[in-house]
Amino acid sequence: MDAIRVNHLSFSYDGQTDVIKNVSFSIPKGSYTTIIGHNGSGKSTIAKLLIGLMEPKTGTIEILGKELNEASLYELRDHVGIVFQNPDNQFIGSTVADDIAFGLENHCVPQKEMQTIIEESAKKVGMQDYLNSEPTKLSGGQKQRVAIAGILAIEPEIIIFDESTSMLDPQGKASINKQIKALHSQKDRTILSITHDMEEVAQSDFVIVLKDGVVRLTGTPMEIFEHEKELEEMKLDIPFALKISKKLVDENITDKKVCTLDEVVDQLWQLK
Repeated sequence: MDAIRVNHLSFSYDGQTDVIKNVSFSIPKGSYTTIIGHNGSGKSTIAKLLIGLMEPKTGTIEILGKELNEASLYELRDHVGIVFQNPDNQFIGSTVADDIAFGLENHCVPQKEMQTIIEESAKKVGMQDYLNSEPTKLSGGQKQRVAIAGILAIEPEIIIFDESTSMLDPQGKASINKQIKALHSQKDRTILSITHDMEEVAQSDFVIVLKDGVVRLTGTPMEIFEHEKELEEMKLDIPFALKISKKLVDENITDKKVCTLDEVVDQLWQLK
């Protein structure tokens, strides 16, 4: 079963100009998919449509085999969590614990069960020592981890990350990317990440490239990175690790191009 299926989706903010134009794609259950594209390509609009914040002009969205519409919206939202670009917009509670508890309260989780779930969710993202801290006083990376903990507490089958690392420094990006990868390895959870970070794209299973509201490319990360010239025209770069790997292949040091730093290190280690 597909976790998400989008069929001939179109959307317009002003009722005249479509920013999403007859888009179709599917995301397999349990996969880690990234959506990339230049500013204005429609990435974040797709995310908002997938969680029912906006209604399509035409086309359909299916979540776990059920069409997303007014009647099914609240039922399907129980299965989908989203982490937005700016975590400050998601904070409700005065402490980290209160914030994680908010989603549990909305799902009517018994009070006696909450504390255990809060502690376990915070531990999964390395924030167990900050449960009594004010969310607004945390670093950007810590705030995003709290937002992720709040989503994990309600255990959705699908987690959407909407540009969740774009406001972070390189260290914060690396930390959240590591966390996303770890989440994907747990259970049969589907990850969809809308991102500009090509290092994150390299660690995903499948990539969808949007340009001006249209799907231009789909495939594995390496298949997408083979279109380097086309990506450059869309102001998208290939990962730094792949650039190193290509040089190593050109110099006959290695015989296979790879796109993550871990893979490059593994190749070099095997040469010893």
